[in-house]
This record gives sequence, structure tokens and C-alpha cells, in this order.
Amino acid sequence: MFKKVFPLSSIIFLRFLGLFLVLPVLSVYALDLEGATPFLVGIIVGGYALTQAIFQLPFGMLSDKIGRKPTILFGLIIFIVGSLICAYSDDIFMLMFGRFLQGAGAIGSVATAMVSDLVEEEKRGKAMAIMGGFIAMSFALAMGLGPVIASNYGISTIFFITTVLATFSIVILFTKVPTPPKIRHVYHDDSKTLDILKDNNLLNMIVINTLQKGLMTMAFVLIPIILTKEQYGFSWEKSELWMVYLPAMIAGLIAMGPAAVFGEKKNIPKQIFLISIVLFLASFIIMGFTNDSTVFVIGVVLFFIGFNMMEPLVQSMISKFAKVHQKGAALGISNSSAYFATFLGGTFAGIFLDFSDRETLTSIVAGIVVLWFIWTAFKLKNPIRHSFLYINNDDVDFDKLGALENEHIAEWYINETENLAVIKYVKDAIEEDDLKAKVIKS
Repeated sequence: MFKKVFPLSSIIFLRFLGLFLVLPVLSVYALDLEGATPFLVGIIVGGYALTQAIFQLPFGMLSDKIGRKPTILFGLIIFIVGSLICAYSDDIFMLMFGRFLQGAGAIGSVATAMVSDLVEEEKRGKAMAIMGGFIAMSFALAMGLGPVIASNYGISTIFFITTVLATFSIVILFTKVPTPPKIRHVYHDDSKTLDILKDNNLLNMIVINTLQKGLMTMAFVLIPIILTKEQYGFSWEKSELWMVYLPAMIAGLIAMGPAAVFGEKKNIPKQIFLISIVLFLASFIIMGFTNDSTVFVIGVVLFFIGFNMMEPLVQSMISKFAKVHQKGAALGISNSSAYFATFLGGTFAGIFLDFSDRETLTSIVAGIVVLWFIWTAFKLKNPIRHSFLYINNDDVDFDKLGALENEHIAEWYINETENLAVIKYVKDAIEEDDLKAKVIKS
């Protein structure tokens, strides 16, 4: 499994590293550009997420039709062009355009769907945890390196580095990433993309993913501005920001492993999500009201612990709840909503810092998080445990398979690459031998 996931996780690592390198410093550096205001800076920080939101679903659906690799290549090329525009930006609006273009290369849902293609669902939780670990490592490196690179070489250097990382990702894509198997699915009823929103489990995961990402961007607008601007009482140097981000991300990385393992192995993702939401609430209250640097750092640490505990489980649960032919679209809808919230989070934080204070902003955020906790506690359910029956196509009676009807059978499909029929069923409700007898040739 690791050999399948490692190359793709490396691509995700490099792409997110490029995006995250600028996050800890972008808001304070963008304020120095011609025409900059806190409102426009908020758009800059979350700007890439607006176009991510617009293009996640089209990219996901495109990948379901033409394949994952060509779609990822197309997205990486767009991302490279956007990074170069950002690197040469000399005013706030050129930088904004570059950030929008960076986000238009919306390959996040495609990469996650590709992991789902390559890894059996029984092992998919571990695979998502590995990918989440790579994302968390990119966070940790970016939080430490971003402020140092920007303070010594300028923020344009970060965008040039991003271009190189994305180019290297293309090389990995075509030399190391396996080609996903060709899947054929047959259902009695026509299936529509909007069916995804009618699935309560998927809808709840979309809500969780959306709020998690929106709060992340708010944090990245607030943290550097509050710490470096004199009116907030901290007056840190820009080059010192790594001292808050690095320990926060290390703590988050340490917390992520046990959360992913317990969430998957014990089948308690709901409980992990609720703990994470409580940590979000505590972190924003601390960051909004403390005037002590040490306490503020504790608030940031709590935020990233909550974020990293949640991240691998979010993608894993969406891929579990979605049917095989809709994984790209389901992840596309979820990530579109999440990236739209990312854009709104940055913009909302920027607007409030323009005319209000951090205490008011964090009070509003705290109220949203409390509602989020209540929604999750009452709406979300832990997933049903499924098993999979794999039968060689040569042994399958396809008339019997096509007529297979049972409330405990989630779906079935044909893996044409490996010449297998795959049936997803509730193990506690159906005996494997009985199920096999229903579909094999007499």
C-alpha cells in the first residue's frame, strides 16, 4: 500500500509546501504592496481558495471521465503559471490575480480520489492518514521556513520555489505514480451528481470540511497580523513568526497519528471531530482575548492540534461514504465548499480588522464553532463497517450479479484492470460464502 501512496503523497506534499510557505507571512508582506488594505490582504490570503472552490468539482468530474493523471498534469501547469505571476507581482492586484490562478489548478480532490482508486477501502484510512501526514509535514516545514525565507530573500523567492516544486511534481507524476485501475460500474437507477447532497453522511462531512478550512484561513490572516502589528500589543518581528508556527505544527503532527489510528481502527471519527471542534473553540478564544505571548502561542498550538486531528479523517470518511463512480465528484463538491469557505474566512477576517477589533471577530467565530459542535453532535453518525468480496470475473454470473438486491449491499463494480468483480457489503449482516454463492456460475 505504501508504495502506491508514497509517490502521490509526495506530489501533494510538494504542492501544499508551495502553498503553505507563504501563508504564515503573506498577510503582513502584502500589506506593504501598493494599494493594499486589510480587506484586500484578506482576499489575497484566501484568494487561491475562491478559484479552488470554483474548479474542484469540474476537475473532479473531469478526472472521472478522462483519467486522474491528465487532470493532475493540467492543474499543475495552471498552478505553475499562477506562481510565476505572484513572483513577479509589484502591486496588490497583480498578486491577487496570481493567487486566483494558483487556485485554478484544483487537483486536491483528484489526488484524493486517485488514492481511493489505488488502495482497497479496508486500507484506505491508513492511506489517507499517510497523505494527511505528508500534508502536516508540509505545514510544519512551511511554518518554519516561510518566515525565514521571506525575511532574508523576499516573498517573491517563495513563489519561485513553489514553481520548482510543482515542476518536480509533474516528473513524479509520470515516473512514479501508478496508473489507477479501470473501473466499470453498473446500477439499476440513473445516478446523478446531486445525489451526493441527498446523502446525509456526505452532507455532514461537507459541512465539517467547509468549516475546518474556513477557520484555517481566518487563523492565517489573524496570527501574523496580531503578532507583528504594534496596536495589538505583541510587536514581534516578521522573522520571529516561525517560533509560533513550528511548535504548533509539530504538536499537530504528533496528535494527528493517534487521532487517525483511533478514528479508523475504533470507528469513532465523530468523537475525534467533536474533540477537534472543542480545540478550535478554545484556540480562537485564547487568540482573541489574551495579551500574553506565551498564552497566544498556546492558542495557536491548540488550533493546529485540532486541525491535524481532523484532516486525515475528513478525506477518508468522504471517500468511504461516496460510491465508486462518484468519488471524484463527491470530493470535488466537498473541497469546492471547503475552498469557498477558505476564501470567505480570509476575506471576513480582513474586513473585520479593517473596521473592528479582534475581540469582536473571535466572539463571532466562537459562536459559529459552538453551532458547529451542536450540528456535529446531533447530525453526524459513525460509518457502517463494510467488507469487500473480490471474485475473478471468469467465475461470475453477470446476470445474477446484475440482479443482486440487498439492503446490506452498498454497491458492486467491475475492476477491469485486475479482472475482478467487487461487492461492498455489511459483514455483520451477510455471510461471505452465502453472498459468493449468489453470484458465481453454477
